[in-house]
Amino acid sequence: MSPSPARSIADVTEGRILAAVDIMVPPERVFFALSDGTEIARWWGSPDQYTTDKWTTDFRVGGRWRAEGHGADGKPFFVDGEFLAIDAPWRIVQTWEPGWDAGTRTQITYQLSAIDGGTRLIVRHEGFGDRRESCEGHANGWIRVLGWLAAHVEPRPAPDTSKYFLARLIGPRADFARSLSPEELAMMQARARYWMPMLETGKVIALGPVNDPEWTWGMGVMKVDSEEELIELQRHDPAIVLAKGGTHYENLPMFRVAYRQP
Repeated sequence: MSPSPARSIADVTEGRILAAVDIMVPPERVFFALSDGTEIARWWGSPDQYTTDKWTTDFRVGGRWRAEGHGADGKPFFVDGEFLAIDAPWRIVQTWEPGWDAGTRTQITYQLSAIDGGTRLIVRHEGFGDRRESCEGHANGWIRVLGWLAAHVEPRPAPDTSKYFLARLIGPRADFARSLSPEELAMMQARARYWMPMLETGKVIALGPVNDPEWTWGMGVMKVDSEEELIELQRHDPAIVLAKGGTHYENLPMFRVAYRQP
């Protein structure tokens, strides 16, 4: 199951917001990210919006929490509240009391449920009354917040450290591809059988002869862990082993490669 983007709906007539997101980690991980102050400060915010500098929690029913930070313009802010209900790892109910809107108090409920491969988090934010503009603004804010949360807790793919090369197989003569002897044809067929399975494993991205009018050569775009690995693979190429001289490789490093995977 793939994750779904965060979504949010504001019912301004009732003064409440319903937001949700599917996150592909267990409920326990999401619950921790919503309840541990040090953890929350790591993900709640973005430099282009605002940054959370400190988040403290007394995580118990009746305990207080407080967040302090600064906006993109550098102005400080704080928001705090009280924990009203806790049912680990499924539910947290707390108040939201922003310092920039003194005297207002709304209520947030985090409801977590297990889904195939992860967690569905539903956020209910209510108590806005007739403050329609604040309700709509917080609805948009929850889309950002749930997006930050999902990006923080979901596993990130390992960076691609592969190296890419354009490998040129240079034959013994300029018209090699057009003047193959039966023995050379058998050798090139063996070469194809050697390299073709590596298209499936991803070591080879593209493979084929290049009809260069000056000198026909074999082309391979290779994805390997190191140049040493590439040289070792080429050492066992039938075009090198069976030719016993006369053919050789030129390996040209590539800065980057963009290709469409099947």
